[in-house]
Formats: sequence, structure tokens, C-alpha cells
Amino acid sequence: MSRAIQLAKRGRYTCDPNPRVGCVICKEGQVIAEGWHAVSGEAHAEVNALNQCDDASDSTVYITLEPCSHHGRTPPCVDALINANVKEVIIAMSDPNPLVSGSGINKLEEAGIKVKQGLLEVEAIKLNPGFVKRMTLVKPYVRCKLAMSLDGRTALANGDSQWISSEQSRKDVHRLRAASSAILSTVETVISDDASLNARDLEFDVKQPVRVIIDRQLGISSQAKLFSIAGKVIIYTEKENDERLNELYKVGAEVIFIPASESWLAGVFTHLAKKYEINEVLVEAGATFSGSLIEAGLVDELVIYMAPILLGDTAQALLKLEPLNKLKQAKKLNLIDVRQCASDIRLTYSL
Repeated sequence: MSRAIQLAKRGRYTCDPNPRVGCVICKEGQVIAEGWHAVSGEAHAEVNALNQCDDASDSTVYITLEPCSHHGRTPPCVDALINANVKEVIIAMSDPNPLVSGSGINKLEEAGIKVKQGLLEVEAIKLNPGFVKRMTLVKPYVRCKLAMSLDGRTALANGDSQWISSEQSRKDVHRLRAASSAILSTVETVISDDASLNARDLEFDVKQPVRVIIDRQLGISSQAKLFSIAGKVIIYTEKENDERLNELYKVGAEVIFIPASESWLAGVFTHLAKKYEINEVLVEAGATFSGSLIEAGLVDELVIYMAPILLGDTAQALLKLEPLNKLKQAKKLNLIDVRQCASDIRLTYSL
């Protein structure tokens, strides 16, 4: 199963919005085939593995996710396993979709195939945090990416911030982008940075993430650089029937109107999950917007690149949060990963 989990990671940058799944087939104590789900709409991990062996009868199959039992973009994997006459299927985790969870297992058992579940389940869940959250809560998994100095500053008082982080850290950000379903930013960031918000300069194939712009007053220019780059751009706004809609449509933007409310940002994320099947969102925005998402409880994970420099107390802070009266009111985070990026340290926290 550990090998199957490693195989599943090979689909990290290409199989969205489907889950990352790996499969290993063993017979008489030997691995005879393996596969993973590489591209949405193409064969799933189980079928790819079965296609690698001449005879899978009486074999044991290890799969990181319960095999599908319904017709989606491809035929049911359960049928392929049954037709191959496998003896046993060991599944790390059940399908998180409450409408289909357990149906694949039931169909295998009805066909006389022995099924076990739960081996390395925690590791399997970590493969697909966004898919699991979208299936269970109809919301995407949200990461907020930030870069700061050792004293927690993101830019000088005059706004100069390029570059706080190292070149290796910036390359790592492109890998984060590539692994995301969507990159979300604000119109303010797009205007100030003329940002492209795409994954580039990588040595592997990538399914480009959707670019999502929060623009409540619809102030974005149709001449912004991101419109000249191939890929979907979605703009969320509170302004309906604005005269500028036609020029945005002409450059390929999708403009989504959501009426103003206290839960407006939460509504944006729910809409992304429902309409666009967005599993994982990478937020790249300034201190005010990132802080507002954290305050609203909409961030699952913080990824912070900390550079070995000091900018002083006049420089701009990492986040703008509501003032606290007592230390016990401070938000508590859980450190889940630490790694070095050249001279920087990348810190990952769950909220």
C-alpha cells in the first residue's frame, strides 16, 4: 500500500478534479503490475494496473481509494476488477462521496471478492484533502501562501517586496500552483503586481489551475496580463449588469455575480466547489485579504516561506488581523511540515 500511495502522487499535477489514486497488483508474493490515475477522463489507477499484466486472476490488489462503481468519465473500475477475477482487494480508504461510499466495496463482495479496508488510511486521506473536503462539505481545501522576513514582515513601508524569498522558494511556489485546482487572488494584487497567476518553468507536465479573482466592484482592467495567457479566469463580483462586462467577456473571463452578504467569501468557495469542481485553492494575496480569510475561518493551511533577513518594525506586517485583548485569544496553529528552500525555510501549518 505504501507503494500505491507513492504512485498516486504521480497524478498530483495532472488528474484534477479527480482524486489521486495508486494501485499495486500482487500475486504469489510478487508485484506483477502497478498503475496510477494520470489524467482526468482517462483510465483510472486500477485499469492502468490491470492493463500492465497478462493475468490478474487470484491476485491481491492494493488501492488507495475505494474503486468507483458508477459510470462517470470512464467505466466502473469495480467491473474491471471483477472481470479480471482478482481474489482480494485491499483499500486504504472508502470513497468520501456520501452518495456512493461503500457501493464499490459492496459490489466486490457480492462478486465473491474478499475486501479489506483501512490500511494506511491516514496517509491515503492526505493524498486528497481537497477532494475529501469537496465531497463531504462542498468546499475546497484552502491554502494561503505567504513570504516573510525573519521578523514577520512582507514588504518595506514603501511596498518594495521583490524579492524577499529565494529563487528556490519561488520555484517551489510554482509547484504549489501546479498542484492546485485554482489560484485565488484579489483585484488589488492583480493591479499592483500585474500577476500572471499560472504555473510555469516546471520540468513536468501540468494541468494549469483556474485563476480566480476577487473583485467586488469589478475594477479589473481587460488589459491585465493574465488575460493574455491561456486558461480559465473567473471573476467574482458584487456588481450586477455592469457596463464593463462585455469587455471582460471578450477577453475570455467568466464573471460570477454573488449578492453582497456577511458570508460572501464563503459563498465564493462553495460556488467554486459546486460549479467548477475545485478541490484545492492556493490563495496568493496581501495581508488584508489573507487576514480576512483567516478571521472568517476559511483557511485550512498556511504555507509560509521565511527568509533570513530583517526588515524592521516600519515594514509591512504578514497579516492584518483583529486586535486582541488577551494572549489566550490568539489563533493556535499546528505545524505539520518544515523544509528548507535554499536559504529560506518553508513552514506549513494547519488551522
